[in-house]
Amino acid sequence: MKTYVLYNKTANNNLCDKAIEPLKELWKDKDVEYLDSTALNKTHEEFFAGLQPEDEVCLCGGDGTLNYFINHVDCDKLKNKLYYYPAGSGNDFWTDINKKPGDAPEQINKYLTNLPTVIVKGKTYKFLNNVGFGIDGYCCEEGDRQREKSDKPINYTSIAIKGMLYKYSPTNAEIDVDGKKLTFKKAWLVPTMKGRYYGGGMMAAPHQNRLDPEHNVTCMVMGGAGRLRTLVAFPTIFKGEHVKKKMVNVMKGHHIKVKFDRPVALQIDGETVLDVLEYEVRS
Repeated sequence: MKTYVLYNKTANNNLCDKAIEPLKELWKDKDVEYLDSTALNKTHEEFFAGLQPEDEVCLCGGDGTLNYFINHVDCDKLKNKLYYYPAGSGNDFWTDINKKPGDAPEQINKYLTNLPTVIVKGKTYKFLNNVGFGIDGYCCEEGDRQREKSDKPINYTSIAIKGMLYKYSPTNAEIDVDGKKLTFKKAWLVPTMKGRYYGGGMMAAPHQNRLDPEHNVTCMVMGGAGRLRTLVAFPTIFKGEHVKKKMVNVMKGHHIKVKFDRPVALQIDGETVLDVLEYEVRS
């Protein structure tokens, strides 16, 4: 048996090399080969096809690394043991499965099957944590802009606060959850969640279970309020207490459609898609 560590060198603002150093100590007794996944001379599918059944693989990177993997490998047919060790900036998946920084790698095969899909601008993607629409998409868009100009870490909380104060304007939203249609004015956030966390620690859907046997996902809407009231309520999302407020609606289902009255940025597990009017999730 051999162990392969596939690490995304570009994760965590190109600091993944340093982030995986503790892993070398944790797995010092294993026969490990470390491979930069961005420099493989074969696809992920080809890489796994060449493994022996007893070989094991550990992915190292952030939530975006996991999103890339689930969209390029048929995880429902994966035969090898697959582990994960976080080396990203947000690591929401790691938090959601109740793991902490410094914990040993966790086998994640069971989390990567029967994943929901989202249709955006005619393309279909799987997602592991969430699809974010509203100021969360704006935050990813602005974070991408800042990343192009500087190597400094991105402060998404700061971006969100500035967006709520003056840079981002809410939209009107039409939402269909399993055939039940609702409309919302001044919608600031309309994510659909597979897990509880997104945005580097925001507990957007505190009652969502990513291993729900019925495969429900949660659509959360924060809206109906102006800038200051929304800004005051926003910090409560980090502990999941925002769901107690009148300006927040939570809906569970299997088929969710969200449409805005103007195009904005959307994010899928932290990966940005620009100029989006609507998305459709099926779980």
